[in-house]
Amino acid sequence: MSLILILAALITFVVGQLLLKKGMGLTNSARAESFRGRFLFLLISGIAAMTISFFLTLGLLQRFDLSYLYPFQGLSVILIAITAAWALREKLTLQVAIGALLITVGVILVSLS
Repeated sequence: MSLILILAALITFVVGQLLLKKGMGLTNSARAESFRGRFLFLLISGIAAMTISFFLTLGLLQRFDLSYLYPFQGLSVILIAITAAWALREKLTLQVAIGALLITVGVILVSLS
């Protein structure tokens, strides 16, 4: 059950980031007036997902050491890079992929010490 809650916190964090990015992208559009409802939906959904992630993480911090939970948060770097490339059509360069991998490896190494 704990692993499910950890993954739920991670997934809601990633989803929240993607929704907020998508919503903020609409504000740069010249057609922003016609997308006002969509913008508000994405903004509110993103904030809701981030809020759920926040409270799940607070609950998990009551049960686990931060050094145990933090490596899972480090996985968000890779998940966000992959899902942004897929869902938002962002360019996933080799440099970004290697950087995300190095960050994740670094977080895991720190957590093992």
